[in-house]
This record gives sequence, C-alpha cells and structure tokens, in this order.
Amino acid sequence: MTDPQSLPAKAQELKAFLVLSVLLAPVLALGLVSGYGFMVWMIQLLAGPPGSLS
Repeated sequence: MTDPQSLPAKAQELKAFLVLSVLLAPVLALGLVSGYGFMVWMIQLLAGPPGSLS
C-alpha cells in the first residue's frame, strides 16, 4: 500500500516547498524590486528626470 520510503521523501518535499515559498520567493521579489528601483534612480541621475524635452 504505502511505501515506507515515501514518507521521508514527502517530508523533505514539504520542507523544500516551505523554504522556497517562505524564504526564497520574498527575498527574490525584494531583490528584483530593489534592483529595478536602483536602475531607474541611476538612469535619472545620468539622464535627468522624466519630462518633456521642449
């Protein structure tokens, strides 16, 4: 019926899912948003604020 070796694998899979969803996803999202904000800041520092050219 139930394979006794599948229980540790399921626990390991659950632990990996929790690490990915609770730790890695927010850190990755924060890094992407921060990186984008820094890029926009640097572009505006070099090219000036957005607006019309006239």
